Amino acid sequence: MRLPTLLLSSGQLPPYLLLPGDPARAAQIAARLDQTEALAKNREFHSYRGLYRGISVGVVSTGVGSPGAAICAEESIHAGAQVLLRVGTAGSLQDNVTDGALVVATGAVRGDGTSQQLLPAEYPAVADHEVVDALWRAANTLEARVHRGVAVTYDAFYRGVLDLRFGILSQAGALCVEMECAAIFCVALLRGVKAGAILAIDGDARQSSTGAYNPHREVVHSAIDLEITAALEAIVHLSQGEDK
Repeated sequence: MRLPTLLLSSGQLPPYLLLPGDPARAAQIAARLDQTEALAKNREFHSYRGLYRGISVGVVSTGVGSPGAAICAEESIHAGAQVLLRVGTAGSLQDNVTDGALVVATGAVRGDGTSQQLLPAEYPAVADHEVVDALWRAANTLEARVHRGVAVTYDAFYRGVLDLRFGILSQAGALCVEMECAAIFCVALLRGVKAGAILAIDGDARQSSTGAYNPHREVVHSAIDLEITAALEAIVHLSQGEDK
């Protein structure tokens, strides 16, 4: 029986899964794999599987925002995924987290609506520490400009009349803001699987929320390519740990 949204069946996805938001990035990741097979395409959810250094790896795009990311994570787990790695972009909340840098998220502020309907507000959206460590090690091996800390997950991208509280969150030490981590982390915590995220900084969120946003720059493209490599190498680290 096929899952209703991803159109995948149980067992079609391998344990290790990369979750980009953009379907085009899913195709970009799939092109890095050997023996790549396209599995399904429905709405924003495009899925693939292949081999990286002999390890079976899946890729599914989540689309934009927590609702789709939660659906994708839930159904991906039913299809066989056990380690979920978000490979995404984010806007900086700190002056030293500059364009083209990478952030390994240790957890996410639950500013989205979806996770509020899954777990009590007091429950933290935390990444698995082994996944965080593997992503951190892989990114540093690549000599990337990488930071590690808390991300913020929001539903709103552009500011309305309400304050998005970026100043407060920045003072509190949050590194960046994005739109999917909290939902993915919460679903993983609920279902007993591992999750983590690596994010490429594509601008300053404090300016982007007013419309000053251009992610289509070489510094961003290079960072995305680097984070894909880091995520794939993290899978190698995690696989080696399981073999011990």
